[in-house]
Amino acid sequence: MHNQQGIDKNTKGIDTILLPEIQQSNITILAISLILIFSIIAVKFSTKVNSPSLVFFIAIGMVLGSDTIHLFQFSDPAAAQLIGMLALVIILFDGGIKTNWQSIRPYACPALSLATVGVLLTSFIIGVTAKLLFSFSWPEAFLLGALVGSTDAAAVFAMLKGKNMSDNITYTLEGESGANDPMAVFLTTSLIAMITNESPSGLTFLGQFAWQMGGAVILGFIIGKLGSKGLHRMSLSSSGLYPLLALSFALFAYSFGSLLQTSGLLTVYVAAIVIGNHPLHQRHTILRFNEGISWIAQIGMFVLLGMFVIPSDLFSISIIIKGLLLSFTLMLVARPIATYIALIGAAFNWKEKCFLSWAGLRGAVPIVLALFPMLAQLEHSQLYFNIIFFIVLTSSVIQGTSLPWLGKKLGLARPAGTNPLHIVDLLSIGKKELEVVEYQIGKSNQIKGKTIADIDFPPKANIILIVREGQALSPTAKMKLQKKDIIYILIPYKDISKIDALLRDERE
Repeated sequence: MHNQQGIDKNTKGIDTILLPEIQQSNITILAISLILIFSIIAVKFSTKVNSPSLVFFIAIGMVLGSDTIHLFQFSDPAAAQLIGMLALVIILFDGGIKTNWQSIRPYACPALSLATVGVLLTSFIIGVTAKLLFSFSWPEAFLLGALVGSTDAAAVFAMLKGKNMSDNITYTLEGESGANDPMAVFLTTSLIAMITNESPSGLTFLGQFAWQMGGAVILGFIIGKLGSKGLHRMSLSSSGLYPLLALSFALFAYSFGSLLQTSGLLTVYVAAIVIGNHPLHQRHTILRFNEGISWIAQIGMFVLLGMFVIPSDLFSISIIIKGLLLSFTLMLVARPIATYIALIGAAFNWKEKCFLSWAGLRGAVPIVLALFPMLAQLEHSQLYFNIIFFIVLTSSVIQGTSLPWLGKKLGLARPAGTNPLHIVDLLSIGKKELEVVEYQIGKSNQIKGKTIADIDFPPKANIILIVREGQALSPTAKMKLQKKDIIYILIPYKDISKIDALLRDERE
């Protein structure tokens, strides 16, 4: 009994020592779970009100931050920059791997022009405006312009999803948002070097720019090729390992490209496009995993960046007035001028240019870039951060909520066309080179009204199930396929592209 009391006493002492740390860990885990729950609810709500979800994520972070309820204390720009860049890598990889190169290739030139000339012109106009509003030197003013010069891939990808806009708008915006980050990063780092008297000579500057952009494309292509071959040829013991391998290639592309002084973000985007346009095992699993991890990255990044801001400073009278002037200059002057000049000679009518001008959403990239002056310990670093944060909020609320309305008003939304081909990962990889694909027949589909026997399927492809009006039907040779039928086809992996071409809408 005496020994038992001694053990109980010692155990109690250990619990007393560890209890604060254990409680803090449990509170942190509880907070993370609640943040995820409220963030997911916010996504649903933001969809209903046509508002970018990042606004709600940022609001959650600001409420949790040190200047409000004091639940979390966070003020480390290095940690915020690291987490922000990791999140951007995941978001860009998710967007790039879903990009169809054959579809986006005709719009690569205007997208690239917007990503370079457009960013440069936008940064210049905002820099001149900042010089008039603040007591900045010219390099400091242009730095503010560079920070806000690029559009945001996460916001643009989310905005385009399900809106069914015309191809030239959709693919131009996708290409621009994926490729314009390197230009903004290059301008930001160059101007910081100029302010800190570490700027290279003009010839060296141009050489660095050429290597950052060109080197990133070359490295991205090489890493993408290696990644696609690995994901196609390697037979892993679990299907869950394929998404992790794909994400590992994304992180490798960014880090390796950055260490070689190229644009890591552009390297990731190019590698993702190359990987996504080659045959992949467990493609559906990879895409689903990327979508989920991309949402986690967005939520974590914006909540964290929201915690980083000081609401009492952000919503001061000076920041509100000057921030609104800069925001309206960006939305109504800088972006339209940059868009129209960058698209000179491109085959866009005035309605499409108008929409492209208004679709320049700002989001994560400007906020993450706004941390760079803090890391460099520049004089106006907190002011930069507050102004950029305010511009992102106003851009998201005003432009993000009005884009669907503007698209309909300009008549740029198109009727639904071909339904996408879905791959259902049901079979064990490494045992059989087979996939099950799911497809819903549209009203203008080539196979609508035909009997199964009359359809020129690849030799080893077979319809294994038809779902019609909620009923599961066993296919027969004489059965006619109808509009809205959902068909499941068992097919060799190598023939998926043939099935995709066979099932295309007759109008395409």
